[in-house]
Amino acid sequence: MGLGKRWLGVVFAVITLVSCSFFLVTVQSNGASMAMKNSFPVPPLATGIGLAVLMGIVVIGGVQRIAKVASILTPFMALGYIVLALVVVAFHIHDMPAVFASIFTNAFGIQPVAGGIIGSTIAMGVKRGIFSNEAGQGTGAIVSASADVDHPAQQGLAQAFSVYVDTLLVCTATALMILTSGTYNILDANGNMLLAKAPELGNNYAGFTQSAVDSVFAGFGSEFVSVAMIFFTYTTIMAYYFYAESSIMYLFRGKENKKERLCIRILQAVLLGAVVFGAVHEADLVWKMGDIGVGLMAWVTVVSILFLSPKAFASLKEFEAQVKEKRK
Repeated sequence: MGLGKRWLGVVFAVITLVSCSFFLVTVQSNGASMAMKNSFPVPPLATGIGLAVLMGIVVIGGVQRIAKVASILTPFMALGYIVLALVVVAFHIHDMPAVFASIFTNAFGIQPVAGGIIGSTIAMGVKRGIFSNEAGQGTGAIVSASADVDHPAQQGLAQAFSVYVDTLLVCTATALMILTSGTYNILDANGNMLLAKAPELGNNYAGFTQSAVDSVFAGFGSEFVSVAMIFFTYTTIMAYYFYAESSIMYLFRGKENKKERLCIRILQAVLLGAVVFGAVHEADLVWKMGDIGVGLMAWVTVVSILFLSPKAFASLKEFEAQVKEKRK
């Protein structure tokens, strides 16, 4: 069993290394380049090169520098984005009842426009949900393992809470902005437009959010979302690099040597190249590549959970007993 777990760890490390150094990075840089192209006269190649340069400054400094930069940027960008979203939703508050009615009727396929694509809609929701919070992807465990806490269950609960922040708060706020503003289109699997609320946007998904914010903050919203996207992309790619470098360290079992350092340098070159690649290619191609990376990681993670769940439940039970003891 021990040998089986070791090989499972090796397989996951290799898949994580490949996915986080290329597939997932391209998705993030593509979103940032689209947002910048929508708001500023900045060509995608320039955005990609600029991001690559900024990433190079951080990743060459190692994981300690990554942690310092992320701890400063992440709270700032998240708070600013949520405040903006709340203002936009409040401005369109009179449309909320119709939006929620539409969500429920379309979710269950009651409306003809959604009835024929209910299966693909659920599949798309699952795939994009993993991208938003990484639940079930396995990468969250890499960050949690490096946390300094009194008990492992504490970090597990904090990691679980992050799912609610990412998906139920940030993603729901984004969805409500778009739906209440009516700046969206519905397309089928072949790219045919089934519902055109904003036909001029086509399938420019970053443009949906930018136009929603512009409906309240004309001339400012689109630019703010672009800058926020750069921050989101920057910190997310930093996290991907951390996952990939941690995978290399695991494969070499923590024994730093010339081969490990060489692999890390190759990783840095591939990741920076992926930033530029994703920025200049079509969104559909990039998302397909991202789905491949996430899918491979998720399958291995599901198997790993089966092995590790008894230890996780035992750790949680022990932590709950400790908390009860302290309260006495």
